[in-house]
Amino acid sequence: MGLFDFVKDAGKVLDDSMDVAKNLKAELSEQGLQVERLEIQAKDGVVTIGGKVKSQSDREKVILALGNVKGIGSVNDQLEVATVEPEAVFYTVKSGDTLSKISKTHYGNAMKYMKIFEANQPLLKNPDKIYPGQVLRIPPLKDK
Repeated sequence: MGLFDFVKDAGKVLDDSMDVAKNLKAELSEQGLQVERLEIQAKDGVVTIGGKVKSQSDREKVILALGNVKGIGSVNDQLEVATVEPEAVFYTVKSGDTLSKISKTHYGNAMKYMKIFEANQPLLKNPDKIYPGQVLRIPPLKDK
């Protein structure tokens, strides 16, 4: 639980004809992310999310799905997690970054970029399509 900051002017553009909270709920559904007793409140670029998820990985993906939306500057995480796991590091993509470069920095091995790609699915569809300001999960690496 806590407050996670994002680049407000970067991210996916959602349908602005709908209420922000409804739009964000639709985004979670589109990504296939499940939250029991889902509650979302959005005001002035801050999203508060409550409910229960199955794992730490699901929690982090929900936070990223909401925060990587244009106009969202912070996500106030109030989610419960059923299965406790080690937390991932959140990394904000900079201009010139690639998953290989990020992998080299965090894991010491550029060839482990697929671990980062897989950890961010379904949010990432292609390992070559990341953008500055996007926030990614960098999971712990068990076998560096």
